Amino acid sequence: MFENRLKALWAQGRPAINGWLSVGNPFIAEIMAGQGYDSITIDLQHGALDYGQALPMFQALRASGVVPLARVPWNEAGSVMKVLDAGAMGVICPMINSAAEAAQFVSYLRYPPLGQRSFGPTRASFAYGGYDTGAANDQILALAMIETQAGVDNLEAIAATPGLDGLYIGPSDLTLGTRNGRLPPGFDREEPEIVELIRHIQAVCAKNGLRACLHCGEADYAAKAIGWGFDLTTVSGDTRLLAMAATASVARWRELVDGGKAAAPAGKGGY
Repeated sequence: MFENRLKALWAQGRPAINGWLSVGNPFIAEIMAGQGYDSITIDLQHGALDYGQALPMFQALRASGVVPLARVPWNEAGSVMKVLDAGAMGVICPMINSAAEAAQFVSYLRYPPLGQRSFGPTRASFAYGGYDTGAANDQILALAMIETQAGVDNLEAIAATPGLDGLYIGPSDLTLGTRNGRLPPGFDREEPEIVELIRHIQAVCAKNGLRACLHCGEADYAAKAIGWGFDLTTVSGDTRLLAMAATASVARWRELVDGGKAAAPAGKGGY
């Protein structure tokens, strides 16, 4: 049976932890998939990868049972439908700024009569049993990113979009877009004005029966967000986790061997 285990988890009242893949490599995808995440997102917007690399990454995720998601580059029919046909069980779409854009996005994920998705689940039909139009319409998640002042201004209307499953907050762009560049981009915001905005988005989700999702840098902040009522938190990603582990290893070596000379700090990277 074609079933989205994220939806089943949420139906039990449990939150989810999401991993993030920005490097186009199936071995890295396989390693991440074995670490206990509930879902993992392949990032085709800012990730260093394309569709040709994403497809074998979806295959690498399959054995672990982790729910495969994808962030598409933009609100465009072709890229949304391609990742679904490759096996994505949910799509995160950036820069949704209006109810019309949200409705358009949802239409790309749903087969008629609920949308305009073209039928041709090339890999998905082999990867999942019972992959028919009804099951796909019911189980695939549509997550719209709120990242701009326009998105915030139209938040209530976006949240009321039929067929939308949740809102995903990108804190870097949300901060840049709503504060006119006054605050730098970054995860795990502590500024009261941004925390209030993040919590407001979560409250609007709850009011409209949507799932609230937040991109985080550290597990401690993600746990705090779950306490606020978020249903899914992404905790860092492959590039930042690799950089942090390497930095810690080099720093420890220098402490023990090289007289404590500091290593160069790892870049924060994007998401």
